[in-house]
Amino acid sequence: MFTDDQKLTEKQKGILAAATELFAEKGYAATSTSEIAKKAGVAEGTIFRHYKTKKELLLSVVSPVMVKVLAPIIKRDLNKVLDQEFETYQEFIRAMIENRIEFVQSNLPLIRILIQELPFHSDLKEQFIEHIGKEVLGRFRQIVKHYQAKGQIIDMHPDTIIRMTGASILSYIVPRYVLIPEANWNDEEEIDRIIHILSTGIATG
Repeated sequence: MFTDDQKLTEKQKGILAAATELFAEKGYAATSTSEIAKKAGVAEGTIFRHYKTKKELLLSVVSPVMVKVLAPIIKRDLNKVLDQEFETYQEFIRAMIENRIEFVQSNLPLIRILIQELPFHSDLKEQFIEHIGKEVLGRFRQIVKHYQAKGQIIDMHPDTIIRMTGASILSYIVPRYVLIPEANWNDEEEIDRIIHILSTGIATG
């Protein structure tokens, strides 16, 4: 989770690792700096010598990793799917979901923090849009227009199609990996349902 150019001390790494785990488990608002200090094995004052506020600590956890680690990984993994030629939009969406599941499983603590905190921190949201959202959205528009040209998707603004698709995928991934991961999930059935709902809602014919 640490990038080479951060030049962190071992204490800072311990603080950031503890904060990441607790933010992911309990959420930013419910986590106190005293809990972070206890988990990191340092005095609470040590945290404030390195980070002036808990918000600065959150940004130190998320921002460098999102910009220098998550963003390149997301773009690389998405390109594996986006660069392939699928016969149907449904096949494309199935590959996209399977790709995102693998990514979420590999980066679960940070994904939990992003999902939980992005709506409440405008600076994090702006960084996400700048380093991940813009490029991914542009690629998705091209994909949607491609399948619209093939007559497989209804004539609707591509951004609307993207929002519907994204909302359907997140309606599975967020409960599955963040809210109630302990539930008895049948992943194959869930993916099939998403494909069916999207096919019913946006497919032609």
